[in-house]
Amino acid sequence: MGSYAYKYCMCFTRKFRSPDAQPPPDVRAAHLSFASDAHALRRFVAGVQGESPADVDRILAMLSGGHSHGIARLVTRSPAASTPTLEDFFAFLFSPDLNPPIAHQDMSAPFSHYFVFTGHNSYLTGNQLNSDSSDVPIVKALQRGVRVIELDMWPNPSKDNVDILHGGTLTAPVEMIKCLKSIKEYAFCASNYPLVITLEDHLTSDLQAKVATMLTETFGDLLFVPNPDPMKEFPSPASLMKRIIISTKPPQEYKEFLKAENNRSGSGNIAELPDQGSLRRIDSNADESDGKDELDEQDEEDSDEDDPKFQQDTACEYRKLITIQAGKPKGHLRDALKVDPDKVRRLSLSETQLAKATISHGAEVIRFTQKNILRVYPKGTRVNSSNYDPMNAWTHGAQMVAFNMQGHDKALRLMQGFFRANGGCGYVKKPDFLLRTGPNGEVFDPKASLPVKKTLKVKVYMGDGWRMDFSKTHFDAFSPPDFYTRVGIAGVKADSVMKKTRVIEDQWVPMWDEEFTFLLTVPELALLRVEVQEYDMSEKHDFGGQTVLPVWELKQGIRAVPLHDRKGVRYKSVRLL
Repeated sequence: MGSYAYKYCMCFTRKFRSPDAQPPPDVRAAHLSFASDAHALRRFVAGVQGESPADVDRILAMLSGGHSHGIARLVTRSPAASTPTLEDFFAFLFSPDLNPPIAHQDMSAPFSHYFVFTGHNSYLTGNQLNSDSSDVPIVKALQRGVRVIELDMWPNPSKDNVDILHGGTLTAPVEMIKCLKSIKEYAFCASNYPLVITLEDHLTSDLQAKVATMLTETFGDLLFVPNPDPMKEFPSPASLMKRIIISTKPPQEYKEFLKAENNRSGSGNIAELPDQGSLRRIDSNADESDGKDELDEQDEEDSDEDDPKFQQDTACEYRKLITIQAGKPKGHLRDALKVDPDKVRRLSLSETQLAKATISHGAEVIRFTQKNILRVYPKGTRVNSSNYDPMNAWTHGAQMVAFNMQGHDKALRLMQGFFRANGGCGYVKKPDFLLRTGPNGEVFDPKASLPVKKTLKVKVYMGDGWRMDFSKTHFDAFSPPDFYTRVGIAGVKADSVMKKTRVIEDQWVPMWDEEFTFLLTVPELALLRVEVQEYDMSEKHDFGGQTVLPVWELKQGIRAVPLHDRKGVRYKSVRLL
């Protein structure tokens, strides 16, 4: 309990009392129900909170332990049996660490059955045109649970080593070996599940051989080397714990592709392709792509097709390290999406290409992703490192939805929230409906009008923690803040909506006690968005925290929800009940 003094009209001082957070009525009622009945406490934890039998015992032991007061006693695990006080019960419920809002998944299915937290141009510190390349953003991404790191490999100016940079731009390079050493140090700091390095290869064969040596010497036993036989199914994340796997174009396949494209170019058929669903880059739509995994003039010039240094044995040393073989989109869209029963692979499309593909060949995209891997990346015009709405890619089964992690937009906050699922390990199991095929080959149709599958009710009781994490004048120079909460769903179009509470004036500990109902047609891909704003009558409202939570892993009952800043960094104290 305390008070804050604010200067008012610069003439006199107004004092506002800052009360401690008090339990809302539902918490008081729950405590009253078991105040004299230990069995009622078990019923509350099992029934209202929906905890498993093992977790019920763990929580009861926690709540019944010790005789000290406050949150400290909740972690003592004393064997003494007693019902908790209202103060201790409320402290437990309002602790994001002891009473988290989300729960965990099976990791033994093939790799293609999971969405994977994926970075784009992971080495860039800022925009896509002239920012520095560095290992620092790679480390930050790994610390946040990203499981796919992208490195663009180019020869250095003297052509005797490998640099990492965004080709065709003014971005400053960083040595590849520096990036690899940082990756090794931080690869499993946030998750023990496999780390994928996608290599965008612009190298001659002698430099490819040098990269092979770098990878094997730097990573040692951490590097997964696949069986040389074609892979009919990807291994599971569980089978690749603490392993680093490589994904890129096999060098020989790349040579053959360039030769085929050159032959096609000479035949005069290229002009016909845009009207036939082609994925080949042409000048008229070059601004819709950054050229990744597409044929362009630079690729042709840098090809090792006629390189006298090319040797099959050096190419093989590089090739044998590739677990997830990538390929360029070839010819017609329907050909690029064909499923080979004897081989799995990775296909990369820009967000623009994906949008076109899902309109004309949506079912084929989903069938492809049931067995193979689809990587989607931002279009080239996003030079400020902004991101796109990931929902179209997710609803069509794309596993690697690559994002610019240095951007701090709404889309990135959705991505961060999506991968809070499954304990934040960077892998989220795809819903069963994206993995099923009907007797006549039919698959899930994201465009279909679907019935309501789940009703989600969210009651926002209260918030606290701003008085600990912010200065008293951060939100308003003359009075305590006026907070309100926005609550909504990000998901398929039919499910997406935002609602808000009333504004609570002059309170550091706002009590809203308001309930919202959301009707969900695809709850398996729905994200709960929560954002606190501080109302300002004359200016733009101030940001008070946000979080995004996967609906499919929400725990029922009364839960503590920690809030984060715009970049996704969790505040120390700010939370909602």
